[in-house]
Amino acid sequence: MPRKKILELSVDWLSILDPEGNVDESLEPDLDKGTLEKIYRTMVLTRLFDDKALKLQRQGRMLTFASSLGQEATTVGSAFALKPDDWFFPAFREQGVEIARSIPVKLLYIYWMGSEDAYIELPPKNFPIAIPVATQILHAVGAAWAAKIKKENIASIVYFGDGATSEGDFHEGMNFAGVFKTPTVFICQNNQYAISLPRERQTASKTLAQKALAYGFDGIQVDGNDALAVYSATKAALEKARSGGGPTLIECVTYRMGAHTTSDDPTKYRQMAEVEEWKKKDPIKRFQIYLEKKGIWSQDYEDKLIKELTAEIEKAAEEAEAYKPRLENIFKYVYAQMPPSLKEQMDELLAYVSKKTEG
Repeated sequence: MPRKKILELSVDWLSILDPEGNVDESLEPDLDKGTLEKIYRTMVLTRLFDDKALKLQRQGRMLTFASSLGQEATTVGSAFALKPDDWFFPAFREQGVEIARSIPVKLLYIYWMGSEDAYIELPPKNFPIAIPVATQILHAVGAAWAAKIKKENIASIVYFGDGATSEGDFHEGMNFAGVFKTPTVFICQNNQYAISLPRERQTASKTLAQKALAYGFDGIQVDGNDALAVYSATKAALEKARSGGGPTLIECVTYRMGAHTTSDDPTKYRQMAEVEEWKKKDPIKRFQIYLEKKGIWSQDYEDKLIKELTAEIEKAAEEAEAYKPRLENIFKYVYAQMPPSLKEQMDELLAYVSKKTEG
């Protein structure tokens, strides 16, 4: 029998706003002035949050921290496409989504200062930060599958980096999502490095988006420094998911401007010339120019915004540092109903601490 081609696949690229702030009007999403301002505000707040966190860590007032500097368009742009009822599963670099989802900045600082009490007050449908690479992918697919079984008109969204695509959990989650057509949107923040490992050493694939095709669903590559493109791609993927069309993998091509975490030194494995080139594609600056052309942004607007958000950040950090973790929370929030053995341990510890305090 002659050899013949039985399958031909392709991956689309989406960019709406170029680095100079010029927009492709044929693709421009229909967002009102208020929403555009909220997107910009959230991107700026995310960057200020990161800057303060870095300073706190360097002063010994915070633990190891993972910055999202340079990736604000990916996190914030996608977050604005979500509905409150959609499930959100972060990795450890999704501050922009968390802030957009109305998670108080104070709680984020409390978490990075080492207290899991921050999770107690999380709004519904928002999962905790996942430090182990790719584990949250399985959780997101499971939640989406449950929603599908229950016939709920919602989707789940999960975030991870390019390095996570080499993990087994990524492939297991993708395979399950494809087979069962779960309403899951996979957001890969391809920031070019998995700690020190460059993208080209991560996989031989031309794109990460094409990995979705092997599992029977759509993959798209998006300019991750273009908030409009990320928003549009995510909105389309979420609408498809909620209507029964199955999952989508969105590869957001962006760049990690800072270190992997505060314990990393990126000068050991990448050149400053590379960083400088990516600075020209700064997602916030790009969106700022776009808003200026629409008559929304001005220097006076910026000055007032920075003053307002800086005060918000300082207040949140101050409240986080003043927070005192509660011992009983070591035992709570694991079981729906605390078993007697665990309650006995909690009572014993609290009694011991109370006695020591009185003494």
